[in-house]
Amino acid sequence: MNKNFSIKQFGKLWQQFTKGSINRQILSAAIIVGLCTMLVKVVAFSKESIVAWKFGTNDLVDAFLIASVIPNFIVNVIAGSLNAALIPTYIQVREQEGFKESEKLLSGAILCSLTLLGITTLFIIITAPIYIPWMTLGFSPEKLALTYQLFYMTTPVILFTGIIMLLSAVLNAGEKFAIAAISPLLSPGVTILLLLLFEQSLGIFALAIGLVLGVVLEVIVLGVVLHRRGIVLRPKWFGLSAAFQQVVKQYAPAMMGALLMCSTALVDQSMAAMLAPGSVAALNYASRVSSFPILLGSTAISTAAIPYLSKMVASSDWQGVKHTLRSYIQLIFLITIPLTGLLILLSKPIIQILFQRGAFTAQETNLVAHILSAYALQIPFYIALIFIVKLLTSLCLNSILMWVSVYNLIINIALNYLFMKWVGIQGIALSTSCVILFSFVFLLVASIRHLRKMIFANSI
Repeated sequence: MNKNFSIKQFGKLWQQFTKGSINRQILSAAIIVGLCTMLVKVVAFSKESIVAWKFGTNDLVDAFLIASVIPNFIVNVIAGSLNAALIPTYIQVREQEGFKESEKLLSGAILCSLTLLGITTLFIIITAPIYIPWMTLGFSPEKLALTYQLFYMTTPVILFTGIIMLLSAVLNAGEKFAIAAISPLLSPGVTILLLLLFEQSLGIFALAIGLVLGVVLEVIVLGVVLHRRGIVLRPKWFGLSAAFQQVVKQYAPAMMGALLMCSTALVDQSMAAMLAPGSVAALNYASRVSSFPILLGSTAISTAAIPYLSKMVASSDWQGVKHTLRSYIQLIFLITIPLTGLLILLSKPIIQILFQRGAFTAQETNLVAHILSAYALQIPFYIALIFIVKLLTSLCLNSILMWVSVYNLIINIALNYLFMKWVGIQGIALSTSCVILFSFVFLLVASIRHLRKMIFANSI
């Protein structure tokens, strides 16, 4: 009885908390997404630990990472950009014109997304012999041949992950955050099972097969959830409505910005492939560890924020937007700065605990720990940056994101060359942190200036 009473009391308190101010609603949603994301990252870390145990930083891991970077790049550019352009308009149409009109907009977006992703997938498969050799200049012929095999196996991920991003965004727009946040654990979960049960027979191909099977399962799960909520998922064209034209208008700069922003990761991987064997794998292991607090914070905050920010923008509550921006930037830095210092201080023991076993040696631990320290410097700025990006997306100011991406790519290439000559592979991570710092300052200034203009316009 006491246990049931406590659960009921907690439920009532939680409902009261979530029905408070917009800032409280964002925080409560962020807590839900954060907890689900933490579970996903624990499973993902378990997968990375098993990969390190089985393969270390050898050529097999390098080949898989280069093979998977292009599919990830395409998904983030095409599907991620569509979400950035679609969701604010989708919420606006749903709030102002009703559920039926928003459903028509969603159906048209799904049709366009599938078509674009399908055409792009065929294009990158056909043109792979042109660009992959340029990305793998330091690879041996055998390592290059393996990269091609893994690349062709992982390309279906483009279509499925694009659908996943769209379905997850629709769930988040409906303020149903938990399922979309927890479903990504399927891919690492399936991969872990394959590595433990079939590693001897499948080898490195277990990673590619696990990735594909995982995203297929994720599409099925999200599709069933949306269908039960009464959201029609049929791709269908309802004409070029005013709302769809607004999505198209925002899509071009969003895609260009994502293209340039994601190019920095592509450049980093390709430049790491020019260094000593295992450099791509070492960079990846360090990136995975630093991405835990980054993704935990940025995913929770950004996923929770965009529906509420879009509502405030739709109602022209500019003072509320400004207050939310200021409050969350302060909160983010208050939490993440001590965390960053702790991560840098404990970088070596963290890598030892996570990876140092089997094929992963003490020498590799030292290398990855140094890279992790450089990556960790970006954490406070990255999480705050993502919140600002979601604000600008809600304001339909994707053109600003496009321009900052141009500057990021130029700065990233220049600093990569400079820092690589100075500290080797660690320089690529240090360059990334510098780029994130620049982006944060640039976009914070731009968002504050725009909000001041809107507040002034409303006061006239």
